[in-house]
Amino acid sequence: MNRVKHLNRLRSESFDICIIGAGATGAGCALDAASRGLKTALIDQGDFCSVTSGTSTKLVHGGVRYLEQAFKKLDPKQLSLVRKALHERMTLLKIAPHLAHPLALLTPCKSWFDGMYYSVGLKLYDLLAGNRQLKPSQWLSKKEALAHFPAFNPDKLHSAVLYYDGQFDDTRLNLALVQTAAQKGAAVANYLKAVHFRKNETGKLTAIEVEDTLTGETFTIRATVFVNATGTLADQMRQDASPGKSQRMRASKGSHVVMPMAAVGKAQAALLVPSTSDGRVLFAIPWRGHYLIGTTDTEAHPNDVPHLVPEEAAYLTEHVNQYLANPLSTSQITGGFAGLRPLLQPDHDNAATESRSVVRDHEVEVDQTSGLVSIMGGKWTTYRLMAEETIDRCCQLSGHTVKSNTETLAVAGGDGFTGSFQSEFRKAFSHLPADTVEHLLFTYGTNAAKIAGLAREQASYGQLLVEGHPFIRAEVIYALTEEMAQTMDDVLMRRIRLGLVDWEAALAASRPTGEIMGHFLNWSAEQTQQAVQAFTQTIQLLAGQAGVWLRTKEKA
Repeated sequence: MNRVKHLNRLRSESFDICIIGAGATGAGCALDAASRGLKTALIDQGDFCSVTSGTSTKLVHGGVRYLEQAFKKLDPKQLSLVRKALHERMTLLKIAPHLAHPLALLTPCKSWFDGMYYSVGLKLYDLLAGNRQLKPSQWLSKKEALAHFPAFNPDKLHSAVLYYDGQFDDTRLNLALVQTAAQKGAAVANYLKAVHFRKNETGKLTAIEVEDTLTGETFTIRATVFVNATGTLADQMRQDASPGKSQRMRASKGSHVVMPMAAVGKAQAALLVPSTSDGRVLFAIPWRGHYLIGTTDTEAHPNDVPHLVPEEAAYLTEHVNQYLANPLSTSQITGGFAGLRPLLQPDHDNAATESRSVVRDHEVEVDQTSGLVSIMGGKWTTYRLMAEETIDRCCQLSGHTVKSNTETLAVAGGDGFTGSFQSEFRKAFSHLPADTVEHLLFTYGTNAAKIAGLAREQASYGQLLVEGHPFIRAEVIYALTEEMAQTMDDVLMRRIRLGLVDWEAALAASRPTGEIMGHFLNWSAEQTQQAVQAFTQTIQLLAGQAGVWLRTKEKA
């Protein structure tokens, strides 16, 4: 994806639909629209997946907690959400086989009653999945549970219930959606901030003024229909289109900590902590060679810039420690992140509703005067369904009749990602470290051949960015030339994700990354130095806010 070429299209062409916000929902909308043949534009004020969509717990799930609430509160909305999410779970595993896969999870039980309660609940979960069930749940004995998860404290364990959900890489999937939309003809660009709508004499939206935040340039994008997919900031866009619109959006903050794999130990299943002091469930999940532990759920303002804080790190480790033989310490944290959930308040006058009680469902709203289509609320697992419903409404407004095909449309890297492709790739690039080969396969899918090919053409591109991690220098080049990365944060925080899991390693990788970016982007030595310094400050701020002391300091 060449940003200059896409910007030229956005300046000069008129579009059927312009989607504002390129997180999970916006990128999903762009792919759905473009695959129907609609002339589509997609913009984001930051990088793709740089806010909410990149800070999930990396689970593709129906929501066992939502199921419990559905029965406890006799809430059909919660039950409907679980059904939809379980349907979409299997769809995602099929269209993104390189990025999503089944994950075994264990729910520890302290008594026979716990075992019976969770076993019955998870059998209902299986039942709701129907023929899209991954594998049936099982009630395991203590011995069987320890075999699956050796880190359990046997003195505090009666048994455990094993069940299955999906796991995925949220940022990489978001990027794949953007790439696939671009392949289908969409004009896409990051770092384009929506400034103000333009309207005709009847108040209908006709264009939007945008600012390129990298250069300061402003220009206008013209479209027939505009989609507001800005997550927690949706109300700002709604009120710009129609001043006086009531507030619909709320936000809650979710934080995660990342630990090295050795802190917990290898296991055949992830851990679900079934209850916490504030009524949530927590997960400790193997992810990309580390353990991801989360998440919290606290009230937040839609405009907040969230970050992990020491109290949250302590909360997460303390609740997981209830079940471990060797307790975790916050001193073992290597990385972490926080994000905001976009919650659609069903009754904006009921401000007393707790954020964790708000149903994580979505709504497509069409403003009768301006024509703005807003997609609000929802969750990652149902992004595709949300996009389909949104573009259906857009088609009704514009007179198009083509149906969605995204339920069977493989995303970039997923088409042709078969067992034979994987075997051939491993043989062809056996000169690379084995963990790098696996990383490339299950990060880029069939596009891994492009990156490995760069490493074959020039040996230096096959060198590791930093010891102890599988990332190679060719990935930086690919991020710049194929994935529209513009900054060091774009590369190390999102395209490669090293800045999420290991802050010290990210600092160590910043110098070689900066040198590669400087070469390909024609930076001066001063610009390269400034980029490294800015990234160093970002990592040091994240670690400092979390109360984590970094031993390695990049000398910028």
